[in-house]
Amino acid sequence: MNKRNLLDNLGLWTFRIIAYSVVGAVAYILLDIVVKGAPSIHWDFLSSPPRKSGAAGGIFPAILGTVYLTSGAMLVAFPLGMASAIYLSEYARQGRFTRAIRLAIITLSGVPSIVFGLFGLGLFVLFFGFGASILSGCLTLACMILPTIIVASEEALRAVPQYLREGSLALGAGPWQTIRKNVLPYAIPGMVTGSILGIGRAAGETAPILLTAAAFYLPRLPKSALDPCMALPYHLYVLATQHPSADQVRPMQYGTAFTLVAIVLFFNVGAILLRAHFRKKYQW
Repeated sequence: MNKRNLLDNLGLWTFRIIAYSVVGAVAYILLDIVVKGAPSIHWDFLSSPPRKSGAAGGIFPAILGTVYLTSGAMLVAFPLGMASAIYLSEYARQGRFTRAIRLAIITLSGVPSIVFGLFGLGLFVLFFGFGASILSGCLTLACMILPTIIVASEEALRAVPQYLREGSLALGAGPWQTIRKNVLPYAIPGMVTGSILGIGRAAGETAPILLTAAAFYLPRLPKSALDPCMALPYHLYVLATQHPSADQVRPMQYGTAFTLVAIVLFFNVGAILLRAHFRKKYQW
């Protein structure tokens, strides 16, 4: 075996070990959550409100609040992200200004979530006067995941072959008709991929909703979008770090974590099935 083959094999096994280590760590965490959280899952736990400041009872208001916040954030962010990506990819004149916008979007996608929380607190809670509410939380989470959706959607649009655009324009179709009929159907699977990444981040973040929407102990259900709500990430954070009897509520911690993982998985599976549907329908 010569030196080049030796280096190739060394690099291959190095990356393989790194990949297996990451997968093993994630699998261990998930297995720990499933093994310790599954015994806590029963109907009363999932359907009843919390009692004794969250130390007993169930997590139904937190489940409902997480679904509200995640769904609301996606309803706002996904159309805006798609529209922004379409403009930047298909309409905007490519130059320094457009490159600066793309750089700003990429930079925003790496900003810590607590910064978005402070932004949402200042803009939606205080300036617009929405207060700590579901609406403020949804808009803050939408701002947080919007850069990720824009980047993924624009990459999906760029992946569509140029001849599809040129052929449509050559036959007399307008720019919007070309985008709607010839570009978007083939870019939708990649755009949905961006939404999958956004769903996971929106459902699991604690810092943005801590400042804009979430309450730890709120046994009653919200009556409107201007009411605060409980949420699984914040509920889990308080149980794990702030509760005076952490060992006593350990089963509830794992049960809450298990439920949160299951909800994220449910949203992701739905988005993956939608992506597979569009990918099967529009193949090129």
